[in-house]
Amino acid sequence: MLKEFFTDLHIHIGRNLKGNPVKITASQHLTLMNIMQEASERKGIDIVGIIDCHAPTVLNEVELAVEQGKAIELADGGVQFGDTTLILGSEIEVYDKNCKGPIHVLCFFPFIRNMKAFSLWLSSHMKNVELSSQRYYGDAVTLQTKTHELEGLFIPAHVFTPFKSLFGKGVSDSLTEVLDPDQVDAVELGLSSDTKMADQIEELHRYTYLTNSDAHSLPKIAREYQQLLLAEPSFKELKMALKNEVGRCVNRNFGMNPKLGKYYATVCANCLASFQGGKCFKCGSSKYVKGVSDRIRELASDQVTASKRPDYIYQVPLEYLPKLGPKTMEKLLDHFGNEMNIIHYIPKVDLAKVVGDNLAEMIIKLRKGKLMVAEGGGGRYGKVESKP
Repeated sequence: MLKEFFTDLHIHIGRNLKGNPVKITASQHLTLMNIMQEASERKGIDIVGIIDCHAPTVLNEVELAVEQGKAIELADGGVQFGDTTLILGSEIEVYDKNCKGPIHVLCFFPFIRNMKAFSLWLSSHMKNVELSSQRYYGDAVTLQTKTHELEGLFIPAHVFTPFKSLFGKGVSDSLTEVLDPDQVDAVELGLSSDTKMADQIEELHRYTYLTNSDAHSLPKIAREYQQLLLAEPSFKELKMALKNEVGRCVNRNFGMNPKLGKYYATVCANCLASFQGGKCFKCGSSKYVKGVSDRIRELASDQVTASKRPDYIYQVPLEYLPKLGPKTMEKLLDHFGNEMNIIHYIPKVDLAKVVGDNLAEMIIKLRKGKLMVAEGGGGRYGKVESKP
């Protein structure tokens, strides 16, 4: 019998067990155990992908948790911490001779032994394997092949963002310029795009779309996620879902309205004002950061056939809601357990008893994807409007 599992496959480690940085730009509170506790107890996420597990010190901590009985390595892949399954992942920067700019990719593996072998291999192709998102010295197709030799999954990350992504900088027109299309297992959309936008590009229709948080702090876990239909939360079942096998699938994508993403609109690189017509209307600069929406229009196929996709539901994290501060959040969690319960399941009448009618109505609008938003761009996030 298939069940629904909430899944976020792009979470960074800020500090390892020794207190040393892994993802330098991430919060020091993003430790392995903090992530697993946050995902399980506060967020209500069933499966998480931590994408810095190639770092030997991080991998040693996972192994130690299993040895100490704090976690269990599953027979079908993944490591279970309490109610949440960890999928061992790695984010890597590719910049080979075929790339127009650096590309970030995600590689996931079923077991600790597979990730150990991958980490050892990476150590001879990377200057510092203890850090996150480091430059890989080799060609992209070799990385794809090695990932699959070790029974892994290969997924281009946040593919449209202006910096360090497949379509943002890496290629001119097609992923085939850099990657073997038959060795791509899924595509991660990123915060400034959605299914409808991505499906303007015909070559992407063959792939499952993922919506993940790219969390650099604990509160950002599950700002984007998906609901999977699986028999159980394991690597094997995840792989089947990405291939749409035996009923396993991505059932629904939950992502922020692309206008909330910090790279949605083309803006002036100098002052972040709206940029059109080759010149900033505000400061006169000719330098700009091309937004995801404009980049996708450049890449769009002339004629696009319909692509059958799961529903993409616009949502924002609860913390984005005006007047929902830390004290109110704790009150909600005390009553209803975790954020997934609050966002998806608790009736409006019960929410109103705890936070009042106005905030309860805003949570229901969040649930239905009907919140009004102001667009972001150039590294500045959009925001939820306080009034419709």
